[in-house]
Amino acid sequence: MFSFHELLTSPLFIASAVLGFIGAITILSGLWALVTLRPLRFLTRSLVGFVLLTLSGITGAVAVGVQGYRALTREEVAARLWVRPTAPQRFAATMRDPDGREQTFELAGDEIYVDAHILKWQPILNMLGLHTSYELSRIGGRYRTIGQERSEARTVHSLEAAKPVDLFDIRQRYTFLAPLVDAEYGSATFVPVTQPAELEVRVSTTGLMIRPVNLAPKS
Repeated sequence: MFSFHELLTSPLFIASAVLGFIGAITILSGLWALVTLRPLRFLTRSLVGFVLLTLSGITGAVAVGVQGYRALTREEVAARLWVRPTAPQRFAATMRDPDGREQTFELAGDEIYVDAHILKWQPILNMLGLHTSYELSRIGGRYRTIGQERSEARTVHSLEAAKPVDLFDIRQRYTFLAPLVDAEYGSATFVPVTQPAELEVRVSTTGLMIRPVNLAPKS
């Protein structure tokens, strides 16, 4: 979920603000050099100022883009699920994320399916505090047979939070960002739903998995 408070306290956002401030001061200094007829100083300061502003914009875009993603340093619980069959090849699934937000979905199929977007930053950026991060992307029902996948009702719901900048989409569209971040890697997992159960969606640097917690319906 996008958090304005987390954005303002993000080291990347603070770095962006500092770079922007210095860049703006440098450009104003260059303009003053132009007024005082010092063209060489005007060119050098303006160039430096525009470079700093560009870096500020890039850093700010990354700071905004990683909002909604969760840093991943070890295996952890990404969500908890309660599933309950309601009819043949139909079941209800309630998902609770680590923030306590719950959503309930009516799904069709034999299995519950969850996938995620995973951003893997290159080591040089790990030193700036950017680590592998993830965002659950979709939840849906899955049929065991290909024939039913093609012919029966499909139920897929988005889990992505709305965000001003989608780094996963940007990375997939612009390959020149490959030296900085890998967004080609995604992950999906699914398990059968045959009875009421409580499940954990867990995520690690190797991908997603769903594990049963118990076989009791949600209280």
